[in-house]
Amino acid sequence: MSQPTVLITGCSSGIGRALAEVFQQAGYSVWASARKPADVAELSAAGFHAVELDVNDGLALGQLAERLKAEAGGLDVLINNAGYGAMGPLLDGGVEAMRKQFETNVFALIGVTRACFPLLRQSRGLVVNIGSVSGVLVTPFAGAYCASKAAVHALTDALRLELAPFAIEVMEVQPGAIASSFGANASQQAEQLIDQASPWWPIREGIRARANASQDNPTPVSQFARQLLTAVQRRKRPNLLRLGHGSRSMPLLAALVPKRLLEAVLKNRFGLNRSL
Repeated sequence: MSQPTVLITGCSSGIGRALAEVFQQAGYSVWASARKPADVAELSAAGFHAVELDVNDGLALGQLAERLKAEAGGLDVLINNAGYGAMGPLLDGGVEAMRKQFETNVFALIGVTRACFPLLRQSRGLVVNIGSVSGVLVTPFAGAYCASKAAVHALTDALRLELAPFAIEVMEVQPGAIASSFGANASQQAEQLIDQASPWWPIREGIRARANASQDNPTPVSQFARQLLTAVQRRKRPNLLRLGHGSRSMPLLAALVPKRLLEAVLKNRFGLNRSL
């Protein structure tokens, strides 16, 4: 059998890099993308087909699809992993922060999949979209991120139906807390937004707590990657895969706990149970 090919976006660190490693170990030809040239160089040195890619660049996506066709001959698995978490009060970030969050986490997912559609159709391939339990249980100071992941969940369900006639499978992954650089990056995003002029300045520690919440008792990223690979290699793949600490308990809380009670818990957890 020919070597299967996987394209993984957002491989500079964390989940993307771990997925690239386990798929490579499993015998896949791994095309790993990153935005920064230094990260691309590291990926190339590790033996991946490293690609410098901004997932929001439509021209670059078309060029990558052509490269895959010419050099790999096709594409068996696409993993839409690239993304980030915008943290802070929604009204502080405003429309511009929301737009940037959706451009990378939502719009780019469709752009990458659309560019790769002919190759996936040819191979009757698989699309894996990395969502989040934050799209199921919404928390304060992460509203843009939660909304973007809820959108990913909805789009994944629609894609699964629309791609079925072409024998392309679509899997959604909802990670819980995973040990990665996500928390550090989210904290950095939050610190850039936290300002003394903000009405939420007195409860800035609640913003910081939310930015770091993804690293509360996190699951090792290597374990997450191995479990995802196992699911991809199953004969009958799941439509929805929840992996990592909290990935099952958080959706359960959202479904079973009365909303008023859940909101009271969240207000207390993130310092919102006081008047400003």
